[in-house]
Amino acid sequence: MFENLDATFLARAQFAFTISFHILFPAFTIGLASWLAVVEWRWLKTGNQVYADVYRMWVKIFAVTFGMGVVSGVLMPFQFGTNWSRFVDAGGNIIGPLLAFEVLTAFFLEASFLGIMLFGWNRVSPKMHFASTIIVAVGTLISAFWILSVNSWMQTPQGFQVGQDGLLYPTSWLAIVFNPSFPYRFVHMVTAAYLTTAFTVAGIGAYYLWHRRHVKHARVMFGMAMIMAIFVAPLQILFGDMHGLNTFKYQPTKLAAIEGLWETQRGAPLVLFALPDQEAETNRFAVEIPKVSSLILTHSLDGEVKGLKEWPADERPPVAIVFWAFKIMVGIGTLMAATGLFALILHFKKRLFDTRWFQLWCMALTPAGFIAVLAGWFVTEVGRQPWIAQGLMRTSDATSPVIGTSIAISLTAFVVIYIFVFGAASYYILKLIGKGPESIPAAYGDHGVEKPPIVSDLVGEKGE
Repeated sequence: MFENLDATFLARAQFAFTISFHILFPAFTIGLASWLAVVEWRWLKTGNQVYADVYRMWVKIFAVTFGMGVVSGVLMPFQFGTNWSRFVDAGGNIIGPLLAFEVLTAFFLEASFLGIMLFGWNRVSPKMHFASTIIVAVGTLISAFWILSVNSWMQTPQGFQVGQDGLLYPTSWLAIVFNPSFPYRFVHMVTAAYLTTAFTVAGIGAYYLWHRRHVKHARVMFGMAMIMAIFVAPLQILFGDMHGLNTFKYQPTKLAAIEGLWETQRGAPLVLFALPDQEAETNRFAVEIPKVSSLILTHSLDGEVKGLKEWPADERPPVAIVFWAFKIMVGIGTLMAATGLFALILHFKKRLFDTRWFQLWCMALTPAGFIAVLAGWFVTEVGRQPWIAQGLMRTSDATSPVIGTSIAISLTAFVVIYIFVFGAASYYILKLIGKGPESIPAAYGDHGVEKPPIVSDLVGEKGE
């Protein structure tokens, strides 16, 4: 049945499937851990029981998503060995230590304090519990640091030499870790994670407000999420622009696919809509704004932007996927920034918590961050093709010497198992959301801690 299937295609499909599932969980837990730290800080500062209730609800959701992230992440290094052994053989001297650093500095840190964060409520002092939450949040950022360093090195490799045996050997770990695209990719991804969390929390808060349930808790969720949208969404656009300029410099082929440009030209247009035809090397039904791409990328109306025809056909990525994934990511980012602007206007009108259409809007945007993250990863990974490590090794040369049948069977097994495992996790999370926050006393009385008096919180309590 699978005898004639291409092993390279199946290996890529399997990795794409598993990484697409996996990236959703870190993208959520990175932001959620930091937000939980802020929520707990607000509870310690104000003594407002509402913050404790919100924390206890969301820490359960964090536990499930963190666990799913660990389970799905374990498959990644195994796939390197089973499906991409030639790449591991050539680049293992660089990839291996970076992944080991992630385990030693981040995973152990998270594992050590996650138990306190999840089960230490009323068992350790409030300050110790708060410290554990902060440490777990820092651990998620450290984990993102190393993983994105690995991925960025594959995009813009440096700090190595090729030995006589054809293997890659590090010459400068600073150059490897802080490769040219890493700072931009790291900031862009972490900010995306914060926005993903913000709009998920905002959507749930808006759901409660719409149904007039858990109103005090919903105002905390919704208000804090909108603060993030107001300030972080515009920053994400700025960071994305900086990342794009870096891509223009170091990965011009990917940039040409992103822009949908086939011809090298000065005053290159911004292609708003098109159906890229890779065989004909043209765009169908293109809608363009003259000179805008040159203005964005070169800061000059007559700046030169290279087109895809500058490179041989076998060195170009699948243009349609990269082009449209980028449009989806940018479109969602624009909607997020617009949401923050609307929230600011409604705040000054004192209508932030009771504007029904805005609640529906935020509920509709609940999955927006996840979609944008997936679209961004498609741009990053598909746009790098046909290279697994830019300019060093082609993807077709990196696979293991296995037949397509073996990969097809394991891919089918992954799909079935993921449907059941992640389906069950999703069902449990939805049950937690449906149940909502519970008001459980959080006095820490056994520790003799006197809670401060309740004061108005950041998002206000008038009319609750």
